[in-house]
Amino acid sequence: MREEAKEWIGKAKRDLDAARYNYKGDLYEVAAFLCQQSAEKALKALYIEKFGELIKTHDLHFLAKKLGATSEIMDSCNELSTYFVESRYPGGYAKFGAQNVIEALRKAEMVLEWAKGKI
Repeated sequence: MREEAKEWIGKAKRDLDAARYNYKGDLYEVAAFLCQQSAEKALKALYIEKFGELIKTHDLHFLAKKLGATSEIMDSCNELSTYFVESRYPGGYAKFGAQNVIEALRKAEMVLEWAKGKI
């Protein structure tokens, strides 16, 4: 594994751990944002491993498509992408309850494991 990809996977894992921590503290919008960040960093790790360079984008769908993701991973990325903006600004985070975050955690972990398995 390329060293840079390894670093990105490490950050993806830490973001997922931080998402779990924030979920336990009832900071659901923060947890949701960190789920998106975990997935993004995992996909970027795989992109670096596959193409040898970092791509600067926050578009999970684009990254997943470039990496040949399964439809299940694509669906997870589409859902997690909505958290990038909605979780950070007033008015958007009202929809983030415990059940939403449980699902976001599951999807982020799925993306992370998929990316790790491809590296």
